[in-house]
Amino acid sequence: MAKENTLGLPRLPPCKLIGEDGNVFAIIGRVRSALRKDGQADRMDEFTRRATAATSYDGVLVLLHEYVKVK
Repeated sequence: MAKENTLGLPRLPPCKLIGEDGNVFAIIGRVRSALRKDGQADRMDEFTRRATAATSYDGVLVLLHEYVKVK
């Protein structure tokens, strides 16, 4: 079960992406790691399914903002 914020929405754990490898697979890995460390394995799996089904790099970038807070 995803951890929730005070509004009942899934919490967005921090994820360092700025200044890191911009390869889409590296990005997916960093988001997965942030979710795993925050105890959100269910959302990690959901993100992975959605990211690998995305039809573009930009699609993955838009999607990850639903799961993590980029820093």
